[in-house]
Amino acid sequence: MKQADVAVIGAGIAGLAVAYQLAKQGNKVVLFERNSRALSASIRNFGLVWPIGQQTGEHYRRAMASRRIWKELSTATGLECNETGSLHLVYAKDELAVLEEFVQAAPVNGYDCELLTPAQVAARSQAVKMEGLLGAMYSPTEMTVNPREASAMIAAHLQQQFNVTLRFNTAVNSISWPYIQTVDEQWKVDRVFVCSGADFETLYPQAFAQTALIKCKLQMMRTVPQPGSWQLGPALCAGLTLLHYSAFNTCKTLAALRQRVQEQMPEYLQWGVHVLVSQNGGGELTLGDSHEYGPDFAPFDKEFINKLILDYMHTFLKAPDFTIQERWHGIYPKLTNGQTNLVMEAEKNVTIVNGFGGAGMTLALGLAEEIVAPPTRTP
Repeated sequence: MKQADVAVIGAGIAGLAVAYQLAKQGNKVVLFERNSRALSASIRNFGLVWPIGQQTGEHYRRAMASRRIWKELSTATGLECNETGSLHLVYAKDELAVLEEFVQAAPVNGYDCELLTPAQVAARSQAVKMEGLLGAMYSPTEMTVNPREASAMIAAHLQQQFNVTLRFNTAVNSISWPYIQTVDEQWKVDRVFVCSGADFETLYPQAFAQTALIKCKLQMMRTVPQPGSWQLGPALCAGLTLLHYSAFNTCKTLAALRQRVQEQMPEYLQWGVHVLVSQNGGGELTLGDSHEYGPDFAPFDKEFINKLILDYMHTFLKAPDFTIQERWHGIYPKLTNGQTNLVMEAEKNVTIVNGFGGAGMTLALGLAEEIVAPPTRTP
């Protein structure tokens, strides 16, 4: 019988975020991961911390808290964490109208952003196609981390700095608090956090069945390293992104944009395609993505979706080398009730943390800081 104060199930960004907060409080933590390393949504993304896309209020504050914690972890581990900011580029009048409305309300809603002229955009980025550009919104809050390195580096930091016990290649077969059973070990713990991402059928399936979770498949690509130390600068997106992120849902001008896209580009709405571009420290550009929803998916990617992504990318991005070296897909859980996370008690002292809906890199660290509060001590 092994013992710990807290067990965390899942070494994706949600589980790591929870384990980090617990370990900082001095808890003895054991972290279980069924694979040899994090392999799912936490490594299959842009690496973007994207506060500008989050709803005003608690969601934006949570994203900014995550941003602060990412910087804290970067300082402690040497993890790549570039404060690039972002540019929302617009080439149509209805897109510009949305940006104008959003930026005008930004001071009241708490966003840090400004509207740029085409000339000001050109001064900030060498990667933007200027033909037809009407303007852009610049936000300084977005950051880029390397998702393929982040999970492993944070896990190593937890082990080395906080003596967190790592159990990779170890599936948790059952939980009956206070006991956790794996194929080789039994643990007794005071508290459990289940951060299992898209694998929400294995542990507590009945509890998950009562939630509004659904799975989402996204397709993404990555270019070869750009030559000559060419830099993207701010992360880039364009008009379709205004239809994707909830931050813009309060804009009355959004309806006209959505109607025009539905009439002229219905396949982009059908497959949930909008296009973000980020760059990692190795100079590679990450491109995507799409959104398909369902209980499961065929393992085969749709090349026409990749073409939709690339066609739209070419309307706003110019770069030295567009050679694609990798294509992949990721699957993450999303809540259909409009919420951005799921925190629920599965049984006494067992908490489920899930449902970030593709925004785990942006929200998980901040949410973990909120929910893993130190115990209240009675005098």
